[in-house]
Formats: sequence, C-alpha cells, structure tokens
Amino acid sequence: MTYKEYKIIHIVEGGLGTILLGASGIPIKKMEIELNKEASEGWQVVFQIVEKKRFLLFWSREAIIITLGR
Repeated sequence: MTYKEYKIIHIVEGGLGTILLGASGIPIKKMEIELNKEASEGWQVVFQIVEKKRFLLFWSREAIIITLGR
C-alpha cells in the first residue's frame, strides 16, 4: 500500500517508575488513546519498533516508535 504522508509517534515508559522500581511499563492506555485518536483522523499503523535506551546512569528505559501513514 502506498501512503501520501507519514507521521511518527514516540511513547516513552515512565521515568519515575524506572528509577523507583528499576523498571516500568509502556503506558498501554496512553498508547491506545493516541492510536484511537489518530485512527479517527484516517491514520493507519505502518510500522512500530520498541527501543531500549540508557536512562540517567544505571537504568534503561523502553520507548515505542510508531509510524503512521495515510
């Protein structure tokens, strides 16, 4: 399928939970709300990737990058 325009959404795991608990989760409800809002405007998920990056000095934090197209 060919798309005329693309949009990137970057959703990051919470920093406070990462520091206090050592790990936190991707905010699923936030991601669901954002995707439903974009879908109502005609956007479709084209690709997604989960990245893991260093957070501060000792922790790592996950983020999801979602590419939308329409």
